[in-house]
Amino acid sequence: MTLLSDNPLGEFLRARRLGLDPASFGFMPGRRRTPGLRREEVAQLASISPTWYTWLEQGRGGAPSREVLNRIAAGLRLTSPERDHLFILAFGHPPENRVSLSDSITPRLQRVLESLTIPAIIKTATWDVVAWNHPAAVVLKDYGQLPPQRRNILRLLFTDPEAREMQEDWEGVARLVVNAFRADAARLGASAEIDRLVEELTAQSDDFARYWRNNDVAGHGEGVKRLRHPQIGSIALEFSTFAVEGRPDLTMMVFNPANAESKAKIEHWIASG
Repeated sequence: MTLLSDNPLGEFLRARRLGLDPASFGFMPGRRRTPGLRREEVAQLASISPTWYTWLEQGRGGAPSREVLNRIAAGLRLTSPERDHLFILAFGHPPENRVSLSDSITPRLQRVLESLTIPAIIKTATWDVVAWNHPAAVVLKDYGQLPPQRRNILRLLFTDPEAREMQEDWEGVARLVVNAFRADAARLGASAEIDRLVEELTAQSDDFARYWRNNDVAGHGEGVKRLRHPQIGSIALEFSTFAVEGRPDLTMMVFNPANAESKAKIEHWIASG
């Protein structure tokens, strides 16, 4: 009888690890005795001890915490069903908290963004922008010029004067974003990450605190966004939101010019950018 046959959690982790492409995680393939990621690489991705992760795969590390399992799931880029299975193996039930802690997307999904000729972004349940294409960078915001913690739609909307000035109807947009964020938080389950963001924005913005106290909820599936772009003037964008299969914490937002004038302005600016 092998060790892994008595350790379904470790067997599952090992199978996922061996099925991954090191290059897609930023590791040099090099000469490897086995395919997939090394144990120490998974530990690095999950910010845990390599020894402890090795013991976990071998069934010697004791019961992991929810936080550690979440970090491992994020590091291995598990899909939602895989993450559920991981928690069932560890605890006998799926995770109550549906918010993924991962801020990464697959290279394939990034290529989808780059294939679009109109602005598109991918955001998390906490409204962090984790991916974007070139049209989004030149029309909406050059997220690559911001530190990761600032790539958040709520933070920008409520604490960045430039982002506020770009909105033709800032108050209407701000109220809708807060109400849609509340719906996302409720749908995916409460988390310390969401609590910290709400606490931070409540302290920094009286407007956010006021909208949050209203307890209103709204969808954010589609609509029209009107901007005062500092270089190209007034433009109107129709936005549509799409779920990312297997990642309930992620949504893709696509912004299509709402009229011929906006289309011409945007195409000219993207071409020059």
